[in-house]
Amino acid sequence: MDLAARRRPLAGFTHWRVTEEFDHAAAAYDRLVSANPGYHAHLRLSARRLRLPDGGAGCRLLDLGCGTGASTAALLRVAPRAEIIAVDASAGMLAAATAKPWPEQVSFVHARAEELVEAGVTGPFDGVLAAYLIRNCPDPDAVLRTVFGLLRPGARIAVHEYSVADSLYARAVWAAVCSAVVIPAGRLLTGRSDLFTYLRRSVAEFDGAARLRARLRAAGFIAVDTAPVTGWQRGIVHTFLGRRPPSAPAEA
Repeated sequence: MDLAARRRPLAGFTHWRVTEEFDHAAAAYDRLVSANPGYHAHLRLSARRLRLPDGGAGCRLLDLGCGTGASTAALLRVAPRAEIIAVDASAGMLAAATAKPWPEQVSFVHARAEELVEAGVTGPFDGVLAAYLIRNCPDPDAVLRTVFGLLRPGARIAVHEYSVADSLYARAVWAAVCSAVVIPAGRLLTGRSDLFTYLRRSVAEFDGAARLRARLRAAGFIAVDTAPVTGWQRGIVHTFLGRRPPSAPAEA
């Protein structure tokens, strides 16, 4: 089945609707993810896989799809000396993020991943972390090409994302956890379940690991690989890694 056909069940859940649902859930989002064992540790693991030298000294990093700042905090823990630009399309999530204390080298930008340059987000960057983002983008390939153009030659991207399509076991565990925990907890804390029903379905219908690696290669990345996380999400959440070739000039 082609990707377009697989996405048809979610066709009514547009990008703007997803953003609105994130706006609505923002106030409760940190409480929801704190109930997920390993959530923050896994983000730090993906951030470490960018292999940033010397605590990120002299580096500019892009946190794409920063949400309420959990991935920003992960980058900051791993690279406390780096400049970090954190971007999200949801005003509600950004409001929750910016309400937290941050050092002066961290800044936040309200923008869609497809409109980074228009929002004033320009490269080159020495690393990009995109956590739980690519699956929610209407055109993942265009976003990956944009990120490729913003990276410094030789710099890495870490795509921290769900992918269960290649494993019957992972699909079964994901469905069970969503039905028993994620959707009921989301409804309890936010007053509605639309975002969490979308989460279950979007993950189930998203790329398998091999397909997402192929997207990274098609965007121009080399040294593409997948690394696992630990705990109950092993086989469900992964770090997808790629590197811009050293000889490719970065775009301004």
